[in-house]
Amino acid sequence: MTDLIMDEAALRAAILREMPGVRADLERLVRIPGIAFEGFDFSHVERSADAVAELLRAEGLETRIVRAGGQPAVIGTRPAPPGAPTVLLYAHHDVQPIGDRSMWESDPFEPVERDGRLYGRGAADDKAGVMAHIAALRAYGDALPVGVVLFIEGEEEYGSESLDALLEAHRDELAADVIVIADSANWDVGVPALTTSLRGIVNVFVEVRTLESAVHSGMFGGVAPDALTALVKLLATLHTEAGDVAVDGLVGRAVSTLDYPEDRLRAEAGLVDGVQFIGSDRLTDRMWTKPALAVLGIDAPATAEAPNALVPSAKAKLNLRLAPGDDPKSAYAALKSHLEKHAPWGAQVTVTLEQDGFPSVIDATGPAFDAARDAFRTAWDGAEPVDVGIGGSIPFIATFQDLFPQAAILVTGVEDPHSKAHGPNESLHLGEFQRACLAEALLLSTVAKALKKG
Repeated sequence: MTDLIMDEAALRAAILREMPGVRADLERLVRIPGIAFEGFDFSHVERSADAVAELLRAEGLETRIVRAGGQPAVIGTRPAPPGAPTVLLYAHHDVQPIGDRSMWESDPFEPVERDGRLYGRGAADDKAGVMAHIAALRAYGDALPVGVVLFIEGEEEYGSESLDALLEAHRDELAADVIVIADSANWDVGVPALTTSLRGIVNVFVEVRTLESAVHSGMFGGVAPDALTALVKLLATLHTEAGDVAVDGLVGRAVSTLDYPEDRLRAEAGLVDGVQFIGSDRLTDRMWTKPALAVLGIDAPATAEAPNALVPSAKAKLNLRLAPGDDPKSAYAALKSHLEKHAPWGAQVTVTLEQDGFPSVIDATGPAFDAARDAFRTAWDGAEPVDVGIGGSIPFIATFQDLFPQAAILVTGVEDPHSKAHGPNESLHLGEFQRACLAEALLLSTVAKALKKG
């Protein structure tokens, strides 16, 4: 096996050689609008899966497209050399909807480079993750020092509804010593990171009804409460005056040793002048290890079409992010209880669960994590990697932890704080992408050394 382990110089040269082709294939993937949300043309998700499968087959992997009632995923395998470990490489090929097209400076599905960044939906999240895996394979060619299983999901952005079934159905095929999930972000441009905690998620719909039907606002206003005002009043109970979540029964903790510079966070979040941060404790704790609650949308008459009538019912979608250590079922019960308890003026309140997912905490110690940090230091020319939390949610990490308890799970990423994943003008820093590709190639080598069997 040691004969297959390439040295750093050889890997650097190989990645540099492969980057033009890797970028061309990344741009080809970005041009496919593979959105797994209801109401979109799923044929593009099929095209995306076909394109990924073609890429894996070209690298000599035994490849097939699989599904479990949802959108297509791709599995590609190459067995380990004698005595070598197996590494599962995860990414997803589906993307978020583009949102308001007018907010994009260029066509979301026509990749374009500006100031060293590649712009396009999925350029960072997560088609660059797919191509980082491909780049590492291409760097080695036939001399791959580990066994690999590439698992490229097709509905992560839509909640991974069929993922549990896929993992159960292909559990033996996906078993590995190390799992690399390339779907997170680095701390900053020039500073690599391992993600060691992620928040969970509970999405609910809350509907408030006060009237059987709309009635004249002049005739009945002042005595009959309208549902929209009642909903607004109810939503206002969800936070304290300082902006902390006011729902009893949720887990929260302050544990981070990192903190964001306030000016950097203001710029990255795009806060407009005069807007203050909400909540208390360290900024990273507010984003990583405490609950957060946001109103994502409201169903009510549009202002341009609203008559002078009291609204009989109104509905909001709420997004609750759970701190590591919390449980989605108990968190949903706590949120539901709060909304029902604080119903204003006797309004009827109905709470419906849309989606939930577990938070995760990863014990990032052991030889695989040491190998990853060594690879990061080398790829980033000596920059010390940091452990970070992520305010977002990847609930299936908890599923991976349950199904493969002996595997070391490394959550890595190609994004940086300026990537604007899920937003308009999503982009990938091309220099950092090359470093991420090199880091993954180096990781396979360091893991092969660290976890040599026999």
